[in-house]
Amino acid sequence: MSALEIRFPKAPIIEAVLDIECDMPPGQKIASLEEAARDRLRDRYPKFRAQFLQEHRIEAKPDQPPQMSVRQDVQALQFLTEDEKQLVQVRVQGFSFNRLAPYGSLDDYLPEIERTWRLFIELASPVQVRVIRMRYINRIQLPLTAGRVQLDKYLHVAPHLPDEKALTFTGFLNQHSAIEAETGHQVNLVLTMQPADGENLPLIFDNCVAAVEAGEPENWPWILTKIQALRALKNRIFKNTLTEQCQNLFQ
Repeated sequence: MSALEIRFPKAPIIEAVLDIECDMPPGQKIASLEEAARDRLRDRYPKFRAQFLQEHRIEAKPDQPPQMSVRQDVQALQFLTEDEKQLVQVRVQGFSFNRLAPYGSLDDYLPEIERTWRLFIELASPVQVRVIRMRYINRIQLPLTAGRVQLDKYLHVAPHLPDEKALTFTGFLNQHSAIEAETGHQVNLVLTMQPADGENLPLIFDNCVAAVEAGEPENWPWILTKIQALRALKNRIFKNTLTEQCQNLFQ
């Protein structure tokens, strides 16, 4: 298995996201792209929804009651497949491709990512790529033994309590931010525990990597090179965060 590939029969991924952040044309309103985007994407993404941002402003003047105004703008146009397992987003900040479980391999989706990215360029005319980000959210079911789990068996970076005999975790949230020395790529790793689910303890492993580099939107080979580099990095983080015993849960 290469550094670019990790495949498990029972992959724990619940959502994978590719974001390509861009400098957009000055004054562009995403809402104005809705009709053209619907026409171009409805064959594979027949469902549509808009994401809004509301801004509330309160202005107070002497001897006058406060005046409140509300401004609402479209932040993203979301196009979903019929089963809502896959979506393409045209956002104020750029482009996103989301895939929910079941997730196969990035190779399965790269042709569609390229196709929809090129459609995004035609629709939105991005000026420059600024950030390429990959985020994989995993939900891992750790088996409980007598209502407990020894985290060190499953995590190389397991959290610890100051008194392991007297105290029992009821929850934790660990976040690690780092930079890959060779490339400057950014890493954000979050591990958090959810309430016990029957005989298992769900663990959320949020694995996010990003390349902060400027590039031409039309240069797909350059974008693909960055995606592959980020893929290798996030896979290395995955393998070095979870023990072999944990990875065996996905077989």
